[in-house]
Amino acid sequence: MFNFILLFLIYLPFQLALNPTEGIDLASIRVIILLLFLLWLAKGLKNKKVLIKNNSSTVLIIFFLAFNLISIAVSGNLDWSVRKLLFLFSIFPVYFVFSDIISDKNKMEKAAKVLVWSGSAAAFLGIIQFLLQFLIGLEKTYKIWANFIIWPFLGNNFSEAVLKNSSWLVNISGKTILRATSTFPDPHMLAFFLGILIPLSLGLFLKSKKPLYLFFFTVLFVGDVLTFSRGGYIGLLAGALAMFFSLWKKFGLKYKITLFLAAGMIAGVLLIPGPISTRFISSLHLNEGSNAGRIEMWQRAGEIILDKPLFGTGIGNYPLEIKPDASYRDPIYAHNTYLDVAVETGIANAIIWITLLAGSAFIFIKKAKKEPFFFWLAISLVIFFAHSLVETAIYSPVVLILLLVIISFTNVEE
Repeated sequence: MFNFILLFLIYLPFQLALNPTEGIDLASIRVIILLLFLLWLAKGLKNKKVLIKNNSSTVLIIFFLAFNLISIAVSGNLDWSVRKLLFLFSIFPVYFVFSDIISDKNKMEKAAKVLVWSGSAAAFLGIIQFLLQFLIGLEKTYKIWANFIIWPFLGNNFSEAVLKNSSWLVNISGKTILRATSTFPDPHMLAFFLGILIPLSLGLFLKSKKPLYLFFFTVLFVGDVLTFSRGGYIGLLAGALAMFFSLWKKFGLKYKITLFLAAGMIAGVLLIPGPISTRFISSLHLNEGSNAGRIEMWQRAGEIILDKPLFGTGIGNYPLEIKPDASYRDPIYAHNTYLDVAVETGIANAIIWITLLAGSAFIFIKKAKKEPFFFWLAISLVIFFAHSLVETAIYSPVVLILLLVIISFTNVEE
């Protein structure tokens, strides 16, 4: 079953969309998770031993799901709530399966290697996409990606919704540039995915001493940078600072040089004058268009949270508070994961989600005293935590699965 899990991780960033009925796209990875969960459950029942790891991460996940389920009691649109609940309950089983199957450090390291390999392939595709606009032109590249590349991965209906509200283009210093999206619906979700994997590639390099993983680190980092996601940049900077200050006193000269170069590379790209630093620095300007829009969204979400603090609007119902005639595909959300959770399912559930991320990072730091690789898992969560301050990725199946796989490693014995 472990080998099947490795194949699952290879498939993760390249998962194909299914179209079971007209108007509905379904990520095939969700079907695979349910089949994997049923297979795991049947095997456990046959052996009269269904192992659910009992740690704080497991308890918090159960409470998080419970609050989402309870919130439907206040939902104005039950159909939208059910659709989001079906999404969550088709994804979260991956945590329980991985917690049991990946039970030791060797399996965890193999899974991390596969994730870095497949993630690097997705990043490389994004880099090709970005460079292609300078060879054949922006318009042709955009059409190729819109008409041929994304629809197998997103499905027809979701692809149409993505293109209708596309964030693929960015204007930097008066020049329009196509951002890297690879197989993802938008650059922000790609930045989330790659950001989580970057620390793992660096950790594997320090552990194995193989230059291949330093190459993967570079590919993942460049792919992330070319998304021009300011939230992604904030996540990278937070991860670089956490990495640098946590490890500087602990490592010898050779590792200090590696850490200095890695942190310096991240900080340099973000701060040295150029299109990338221009994009990053613009995130600090509160009056900039999208920033001002985000602040307005946060204020509106905060007002609703104060008005409905216990269970929020009901899961999936926040868009209707903003736009009563909204459609399910309208991209209306608070642009902050913690506000999005609080506004739809209550303040207590947002606290649970924050505690899950922080608590899992703490477990990794504790385990890192015996096995240093756990430290890099903690840095992955720091990057995700910081990026989540300005974007919401928990309803991206690929990103959520990757996050839950990382959190499941809290059950691995050091």
